[in-house]
Amino acid sequence: MRTSSHSSLSRRAALGAVLMLTCGMALAQAYPSRAIRLVVPFPPGGGTDIIAREVANKVATTEGWSIVIDNKPGSGGNIGVDAAAKANPDGYTLVLGQTSNLAINPSLYAKLPYDPVKDLAPVGLVASAPLVLVVASASPYKKLADVVAAAKAKPTALNYASSGNGTVAHLATEQFQKAAGVQFTHVPYKGASQGLTDLVGGQIQMYISSVPTLIAQIKSGQLRALAVTSLQRNRDLPEVPTMAESGYKDFEAVTWFGVAGPAAMPKEVVARLNTAFNKALAAADVQKKLAAQGAEVMTGPPEKFASLIRTDGVRWGAIVKSSGVKMD
Repeated sequence: MRTSSHSSLSRRAALGAVLMLTCGMALAQAYPSRAIRLVVPFPPGGGTDIIAREVANKVATTEGWSIVIDNKPGSGGNIGVDAAAKANPDGYTLVLGQTSNLAINPSLYAKLPYDPVKDLAPVGLVASAPLVLVVASASPYKKLADVVAAAKAKPTALNYASSGNGTVAHLATEQFQKAAGVQFTHVPYKGASQGLTDLVGGQIQMYISSVPTLIAQIKSGQLRALAVTSLQRNRDLPEVPTMAESGYKDFEAVTWFGVAGPAAMPKEVVARLNTAFNKALAAADVQKKLAAQGAEVMTGPPEKFASLIRTDGVRWGAIVKSSGVKMD
């Protein structure tokens, strides 16, 4: 009698598994049936926005999907990421997160409205890029040593802009100040592109942001790049030395970008999205366009992205602690 009951339970369990698999496959095949919203947690024109639009356009073209960019800036990217984390987990709201709002902010903010590990389902990595320290073309500073000398002569007199408090650019500059034994005055902006006018106008003496944000102005001659924060020189700015080459051994600060959605998204939808984004990123024209922006394509399964969020969360958490920077 027990054997018959056990067999019946086994059959029902097997049937349930088959039904779940069938439903999951049907869901993935039907997805998407309407436009996908990709939240960019920074204003238009910045590095995150540029990368989002390039990749989204390619996915839309190759898959025949409709992807709408929704810029939701503010609070170091927290507003946009939180909106995506709390959206309906049906796969129609995604976010292009980055190092600052997925790995740094959990340690930086006392009350973060989301947990990047628990509240988000990583879809996949998209790209990485170093930061670059720039001055206006009319600036008297020709190399990084000139900036350091000026800062030592007049502590806090030099203002530097970043795309916001607690961003990779902000914390990288905190690291640099400690390494160089200098002190600058931080002027945070709501987005990476908004400080350029003040930099050229002379209100800001230097700017540090991702290479994709500033490369057009560097190549046009509007800005002078003094150093990049990767261990190796950037292939699109080969004449610009690294921080390490400028005297700061092992200095590295790289920002990465990745697509995620609400934690409860169906695994079949996550897999469908991961395949579509990886396919788009493998295209030669996308790689060329991102490289021209100073970014390097990153691909892989969702698990790779999830692991990076966790490990970089620990690494940047230690930097936040040592810097003493905190946000309410």
